[in-house]
Amino acid sequence: MNRSRYLATLLMASAAATALAAGGSVAQDHDPESAETHYRLFIGDHAEGVVRAIDLEDSADAGTFRIDLTPALTRSTSGRTIFAVQGEAGAVAVIATGIDVEDHGDHRDLHVTDARLLETAITGTRPAHVIEGSGTIALFDDGTGSVSLFAENAVLEGAFDPVVLEPGAAHHGLAAPMGDYIVVSVPHESPDAPRVGLRVIDRQGAPVGAVVPCPGVHGQAQSARVFAFGCRDGVVIATPSAGSEPPVLEHISTAGLGEGNVSTLKGGTALQFFLGNFGPAAVVLIEPGSDAPFRRIDLPTRRVDFALDPINPRNAYVLTEDGQLHLLDVIAGAITQSLQLTDPYSMDGHWRDARPRLAVAGDHIAVTDPRAGLVRLLSIDRFAQERTIPVDGTPYTIVAVGGSGADH
Repeated sequence: MNRSRYLATLLMASAAATALAAGGSVAQDHDPESAETHYRLFIGDHAEGVVRAIDLEDSADAGTFRIDLTPALTRSTSGRTIFAVQGEAGAVAVIATGIDVEDHGDHRDLHVTDARLLETAITGTRPAHVIEGSGTIALFDDGTGSVSLFAENAVLEGAFDPVVLEPGAAHHGLAAPMGDYIVVSVPHESPDAPRVGLRVIDRQGAPVGAVVPCPGVHGQAQSARVFAFGCRDGVVIATPSAGSEPPVLEHISTAGLGEGNVSTLKGGTALQFFLGNFGPAAVVLIEPGSDAPFRRIDLPTRRVDFALDPINPRNAYVLTEDGQLHLLDVIAGAITQSLQLTDPYSMDGHWRDARPRLAVAGDHIAVTDPRAGLVRLLSIDRFAQERTIPVDGTPYTIVAVGGSGADH
């Protein structure tokens, strides 16, 4: 199937499903005009251990949470929790977002309460990647190679008692839960050498099948029930099997794309695809199941950050070092609009230098601007800056949580 037709077909199926769901809600007398929407931003400071929460609608302060170090922020699938990973401090703080969208089948209810820093303290030698799949959260500890498995409810209820597996030696790794199995990175025999690949283990930590080569494995994302992992020579696609069989891992080479590799991935929601980085000034669309699974899109300058839109499934947003924000149409595989948003942020220097980060919150894009001390809010419909939110300190990492529900 033609690549653009492949995604377009999925898009039409998604739109039909959305329309059917909306029709069901109306039939049950839940007036869409009475729906309530609420989004909340969580912003990690670059200079100190602080996470600040801001309500999007009125820019109101929704909480300031002091932790040990500048965090990497990962939100749960439900959006009820955010994990603030501080690897060098050996800690992961957990923030209850106060946003809970409860699914009732024919409609959803939105519950908004205060955000709070949970008493549950997750510690380790060097905790790193937090990945959720099949209702399980996996925390990989680079310092030990161990994997902690737990449910989000356990953290929220103060009953944190993870199952800890030790599938291999210490390394900068990852673990992705897939049903009754977990896909884990495999370290090199030398601790100073890059990861060699991926393998499947069961819930007791026992290996299942052979190692699938994925040199220097780094970065992962989930789209539908499929995971993708970045390698120095391609990607590995992990597809669930029927019944109780383990997932199937398949390596796909990117040799035909030229110089570069995938090390950061985002997964589509309504459409099954992945968007990854590829070298410093390109991104690649990855479409499992397509005759030609890769489409490389070159950027005008080097890439700073990128994000997918969970509500508008054909939209992706890419910020480049010249301060321009680009709208990427994933169906067409092309940039359709560009906007000068910030001053330039050179990609020279350390990878941890303070540079803008993106998050999508409903019908807005939120972009941190560390040097200006702002979060810039853009209207997706108009693709224009709508307003700015001043933020104390040096705003850096950002995630958004929220949604819509019936107003009772």
